Amino acid sequence: MPKELRRTTGQQWKTFLRNDSAEIISLDFFTVPTITFRLLYVLVFPSHDRRKIIHFNVTDHPTSEWTTQQLRNAFYDQAIPKFLIRDRDSIFGEDFIESVSALDLKPILAAYRSPWQNGYCERLIGSIRRECLDHLIVMNESHLRAILKRYIHYYNTQRTHLGISKDSPEPHEVQTRGKIDKVAVANGLHHYYFRRAA
Repeated sequence: MPKELRRTTGQQWKTFLRNDSAEIISLDFFTVPTITFRLLYVLVFPSHDRRKIIHFNVTDHPTSEWTTQQLRNAFYDQAIPKFLIRDRDSIFGEDFIESVSALDLKPILAAYRSPWQNGYCERLIGSIRRECLDHLIVMNESHLRAILKRYIHYYNTQRTHLGISKDSPEPHEVQTRGKIDKVAVANGLHHYYFRRAA
């Protein structure tokens, strides 16, 4: 269709993401192979405004019921946003759709084969792979859950993000006095630095 004939019916996708980031959460699955070549599935829920991971879990057999329970777990002690961005995976069955509706979430479905429409989640998954999982051999489900728990704590409390002015998703006060010390995170893959009180 020629450019001059196209009509827009509302705001563009980037404008929507920028204007409503405080009210958007997304979710997506990614797979992780174990040392025995068994595939584990990880489900992550990042919020868009501060890039915080509000929930994750691991399973070897994701079902619609399991996914629905993870949705409930993600919001049991969190404020419920307005919008939920997800893909069109068949794992999101009727139970999931009903739970989304019961939580007053407006689902926004990404187009087929358009991972850029869930860019925050895709970027997060890439960070988890590059900064953590690509450097480790996962033994089993409990091992992966423990690794991700430590990495996500680091990600939420210490890792800086350009999109939020080089702050971490959970902001902390800037320390200006004291000797600089470091703490190893995720089996020494990362470190965070702080000032030790004199």
